[in-house]
Amino acid sequence: MHGRLEEAAGPDGPVSAGEIPNTVREASTILVTVQDAQLESALCSLAAARLAAEAIVLHASGSSDPETLEELRRNGHAAGTFHPLVSLSDPVRAGEVLRQAWIGIDGDADAMTAARALASRLGARVLVIPPGEKGRYHAAAVFAANFPTVLAALAIRLLREAGIAENEGWSALRGLMRATVDNLQQGDPSQVLTGPIVRGDADTIMRHLGALVSDPLARDAYIALSRAALPLAEKGGTDSRLLQAIDLLLGGEGG
Repeated sequence: MHGRLEEAAGPDGPVSAGEIPNTVREASTILVTVQDAQLESALCSLAAARLAAEAIVLHASGSSDPETLEELRRNGHAAGTFHPLVSLSDPVRAGEVLRQAWIGIDGDADAMTAARALASRLGARVLVIPPGEKGRYHAAAVFAANFPTVLAALAIRLLREAGIAENEGWSALRGLMRATVDNLQQGDPSQVLTGPIVRGDADTIMRHLGALVSDPLARDAYIALSRAALPLAEKGGTDSRLLQAIDLLLGGEGG
């Protein structure tokens, strides 16, 4: 491994740091794992280096298609994406989390072959990103990985404002969210969705909207997510007339 900063080097970090070392010329596959804002610069450094003939360059950005990859391709290097679909907030647990994880891959044929081999060595599985669909792919990852945390923060704020102790609220919400994720193991969202939308319960939704009048941010999120739940409820068998009434209540056009 190699990192740019000397403080990153050490027993648990890269084995080298600073400028790209000459040993990079010996690598058959190079994985670039910098932040998106630094990716072009890192790839430019690689393009200027004398890499091994036909060395493969992979990067870990799920949203970016760096222009410098074309320069690397012109130099004879297959290139592509190796994007772990996991939340790596704790570096100590990173290896454990990657096992059985999914890795988003795309790029040249040789790069995808290398990405599959690397994923296999990690004990991970691959998800091929269709050409031109990286933006939609990464937005989906944000919905799944980032927004539950945002929703948890909104939920705990509402409980706190209702007068519930934060430590008890957190414990209750974590249990509720864990049960929801467990339910998703049993079927698709339309089959496991619960709550007032599925019941066609407009009265409860009206009470929620009234309670959230003083919190426009939470109210807007509630409305947007409730409207997104309507087609799931309809697919799950909820009476369409009840859902149309709820849609009107949420500010839609009633189907």
